[in-house]
Amino acid sequence: MALMPVVDALTAILAGADPLAEEMAALDTAWHRVLARDLAAKRTQPPRAMSAMDGYAVRSADAADLSARLKVIGEVAAGRPFERQVGPGEAVRIFTGGVIPDGADAVIIQEDTAASGDHITITEVARPGRHIRAAGADFREGDVLLTRGSRLTERDLSLAAGMNYPELAVISRPKVAVLATGDELVMPGSIPGPGQIVYSNGYALRALARAEGAETIDFGIAADTVEATTDGIRRARASGADILITMGGASVGDHDLVKRSLEAEGVAMAFWRIAMRPGKPMMHGRLGAMRVIGLPGNPVSSYVCGFLFLVPLIRALSGRKTIHHARETALLGRDLPANDQREDYLRARLEQREDGALIAVPVSHQDSSLLGNLAAARALLIRPPFAPAVPEGTPCEFLRLPE
Repeated sequence: MALMPVVDALTAILAGADPLAEEMAALDTAWHRVLARDLAAKRTQPPRAMSAMDGYAVRSADAADLSARLKVIGEVAAGRPFERQVGPGEAVRIFTGGVIPDGADAVIIQEDTAASGDHITITEVARPGRHIRAAGADFREGDVLLTRGSRLTERDLSLAAGMNYPELAVISRPKVAVLATGDELVMPGSIPGPGQIVYSNGYALRALARAEGAETIDFGIAADTVEATTDGIRRARASGADILITMGGASVGDHDLVKRSLEAEGVAMAFWRIAMRPGKPMMHGRLGAMRVIGLPGNPVSSYVCGFLFLVPLIRALSGRKTIHHARETALLGRDLPANDQREDYLRARLEQREDGALIAVPVSHQDSSLLGNLAAARALLIRPPFAPAVPEGTPCEFLRLPE
């Protein structure tokens, strides 16, 4: 079977990945959720002209020169408007956030006034509109300020509250089930026996999924039997998972049982094995509404494939506007040999030269079992299939890894 190109594999995984159903979320639970609908303001902000400073609301014509002497006829505080109109020669004491009374068209800040009884004199002339926040200066009722597909930041939540929304229509979080396989795996904190290794892949993948807004369910480690693997698949489906991630058992050995178990459960396999390094023995299929991504067992392969394929799938199901990772450019930090038929994703450090140039330096050892190099990397440097040998300093493309 020919290896599937990376772009075709990603297209297959994203095929039909429409946003999930919408649900309502209270503002305090909506951070980093994805809006399901455009959001139009329910009110005008500010609803009326308001003072931006503490001082006196005046008619600018009455305070156009420093000889002005104005009578103070009342006071305005935030939330307590002054209902009378300001007439000729009059002023109203006003505080920040106070509604500008009718008749007034300027504010003189208190530092530019001197009070004597119920009158003030001024040391700075008034100008129309000065120190006033006009009605609707922020937004007006009906203005669409947040759009469908936006992932809500903390600033967006403040804006939505100001628009008078106590809750928002958001896309449901994709539910990601994670199932590891392998008799050789033991949990962190255990003492590995002969031939055993400490399980690490799931921690990175679940964190990666949660960072993209998904819910995660850990189904632990299945033994290397069809029965145990099948049981894990059935439990994932029963949980209502939108995505099942399996790790290990995706290669061609006698004990690599995941593909066999998935097919026995009725998974329609879209592909198995792709033309990339690391991650060649990755597979993908569907079991009803549940999407299945079978990742290799090597930790670096597992993470790189999760980053390249799981993250865009979560974003698509979440209704995000931006699904794909952004490609950036840098200069190579060392010579690279010619590539073969597989697309390489080299773990690389990023360095900034004194002249501002960004340098991508592939780590020395690219073996897919080396977690230390993966943790030290800040980027995946992309080498297309059959790329020729290139010297240090050649422009290259990379994907920035999450900080």
